[in-house]
Amino acid sequence: MTSPQFTTVRNHNERAVFDAVLKTAPHYPGIAHDPNLLADVACVALNRLPPRYIRHEVDFSFYLSERERSDSERHLAEAVDYAFGFVQARVAMRARA
Repeated sequence: MTSPQFTTVRNHNERAVFDAVLKTAPHYPGIAHDPNLLADVACVALNRLPPRYIRHEVDFSFYLSERERSDSERHLAEAVDYAFGFVQARVAMRARA
């Protein structure tokens, strides 16, 4: 029996969130240049989204309706905006302590 190709399975939202975090980062100068904080933002955003497991990028696009695609993009943007605000607030709280 051949082994399954589980290494090709991934969460589609990971790449989409990473890209959105990098695109949004310049709007948050206190976070934008700290790789650890950007990773925190990505984690917070990913935890707010349902996982969407795929093997190939085309899998995600092919099986979604236009409405589902639009909803997914909106939820992703909202999760990233929330995550930046959350991390920014945590940084401010630590600075006051």
